[in-house]
Amino acid sequence: MKKSDFDLDHQNQSTESRIVASLEKISQAFRVLLWQESRDFALSPIQVQVLIFLLYHSEEKRKVSYLAAEFNMTKATISDTIKALDQKGLIRKAYEPNDTRSYIMHLTEKGREIAKKTSLFTREIHAPVDQLHADDKETLLLSLLNIIRHLNKAGVITIQRMCLTCAYYQPSENGQKHFCKLLNQNLQVTDLRIDCPEYEMKAD
Repeated sequence: MKKSDFDLDHQNQSTESRIVASLEKISQAFRVLLWQESRDFALSPIQVQVLIFLLYHSEEKRKVSYLAAEFNMTKATISDTIKALDQKGLIRKAYEPNDTRSYIMHLTEKGREIAKKTSLFTREIHAPVDQLHADDKETLLLSLLNIIRHLNKAGVITIQRMCLTCAYYQPSENGQKHFCKLLNQNLQVTDLRIDCPEYEMKAD
């Protein structure tokens, strides 16, 4: 790419640049909506994101090191976030018996309640997606999954738990069909997951 996607002369002549600029606008909407939601509960955006993550993910993922990789932040930053949530009574730490420095985080009743409420911050983005034709939804989903896979391979985003980067995933030679070796069945585009509990990282 030789010209900026934000150079309007170039952008208005390039479909690809307009797509990238559109994604940037959508990412801005996510930031605004998350900020509004966090402000209502006197929390920071990352504190809200951590609460939502803890609500919907298994115990082995509820550790400082995993959260640091998940959100592309340092362990120190995540530790400060956890400390703040602990002081607010939104989480509790369960220390592991064989390592008193390591702990698993659990939501308190108050933390669970706030996590459930704030996890709906995407509703204004969900609304127009819901109105798309089924075929357009499939095309959009597959396109976004491919963009995420590229960003993961490029090292821009670290942890991913989606089908396209999973050891169980097997595409056809032309990439038009999808198969899960764990389930031993073909997958429709609408079956492809962006965050799978059974995900196994593909060996290099």
